[in-house]
Amino acid sequence: MGFPESELSVSLVSDAEIAAIAGRFGRPARPTDVLAFSMLEGPGAEHRGACLGDVVISLDTAERQAAARDAALDDELRDLLVHGVLHLVGMDHETSPGDARRMRAMEEQLRWEIARLD
Repeated sequence: MGFPESELSVSLVSDAEIAAIAGRFGRPARPTDVLAFSMLEGPGAEHRGACLGDVVISLDTAERQAAARDAALDDELRDLLVHGVLHLVGMDHETSPGDARRMRAMEEQLRWEIARLD
């Protein structure tokens, strides 16, 4: 993805915590599955070092989503992490249908590559 020596932080939090974080950063103060805060852009980006940014995942929401699709929680967490990392590197599914298709395709590619490692 063009960032071979990069790092990121990952936080697993509750629905209440992710809602509070979302509200602090101008988003609706409600639970969501994943938030991503990229350090590739914005004030101070030139001082980011190797850090791509932060991915915050609601464990409560991940558990519900995994149960709803009869999937393992680990698989749901992997999928949410992949989704968050793609946001960190600039991909967005909300700007246009084409961008959403490209992001979904990249998610599928990364899931396939991760599965090969298992």
